[in-house]
Parts: sequence; structure tokens; C-alpha cells
Amino acid sequence: MFLLVGLGNPGIEYRYTRHNIGFLFIDYLAESERFPDFQSKFESLCSIGAVRNDKVIMQKPQTFMNLSGRAVGQIVTFYKINPDRVFVFHDDIDLEPFDIKIKIGGSSRGHNGLRSIDQAIGKDYCRIRIGVGRPQSKEQVADYVVSKFRTEEYEHFVEEVFHEISNMFMSRFFPKA
Repeated sequence: MFLLVGLGNPGIEYRYTRHNIGFLFIDYLAESERFPDFQSKFESLCSIGAVRNDKVIMQKPQTFMNLSGRAVGQIVTFYKINPDRVFVFHDDIDLEPFDIKIKIGGSSRGHNGLRSIDQAIGKDYCRIRIGVGRPQSKEQVADYVVSKFRTEEYEHFVEEVFHEISNMFMSRFFPKA
């Protein structure tokens, strides 16, 4: 069993913000893989389906970013999922917009959602970092990550970046037989 987590904040006011890129990607992936509708459980919205005969849970924690680990920990504990089968999709201000990096383990790099997950399940899970860019000054970071994408930015993410992430992720972790 695998757990795919998209990080974000619940609520309509955060829907199209940079901090919610994980939620947005999980929605994209769930739709493209034809997963069932998300249901509320484990302080999250979850969809359970299969990818290439492997059972997969897609999760969008509803605890707000800073407490994401609480929701992730509940699913990991309940289903006894090893951290090496947990994949977390999240925004990264240290990457240029639209850049993607995949790494296993490591530091939270100041990302409060990752810090919370590290505390709940350890650091040995896969992080899919999605670049959203950095504001000009450090004081602007909090407002920047909860600001909404411009229409053309969002369209680029959905039409090209999400497609690229999906292809890269699926071919690497769920290759066709």
C-alpha cells in the first residue's frame, strides 16, 4: 500500500494558492488515474484506489499545513504503511516556479508541513518538491505562499507541470509491467 499526500490548507480562500500546490496536484492525479471521490476520514480528504495493481491512498490533510503530520500519522499508523511508501507533494520557495525535485529524507528546509510530518513518521519518506519561487524579501514569505496564482501561472501548472510531474512520478514509482 502507498500513501500519496498533497500538502495545503483547507478552505476555499486557500484553494488556488502557492501553499496548496500539493492539494492541487493530488486533485489532478486522482482525476487522471480515475480515483473515486474524496471522502472525509483521518482529519483528511482521502481517495482510495489502485495504480498498476497497488493499493494507493491519496490524502489531503485538513488540519492546516503546520499540523499535517497529525493527519498523515493517523493513516500511516492505521494502515501500517512504511515511510518509504509515503510520497509528499509540496510547494518549495527555494525552487524556481515550475521546477521539480524528488528526494528521499532530509531536512524540512523550514517547511512547517514537512516538519510536522517528520515529527509524526520520521524523515524517510519521499518528498516531491514543486517550485513556486521566492518573494523578494524574507518578510514577504508568509503572505506570498498564501497568495493566489495568476491565471496564466495556474494554467501552466495544470497543463504542463502537473502532467510532467505525473509522468515522471508514475514512471519512476509505478512503472508499467
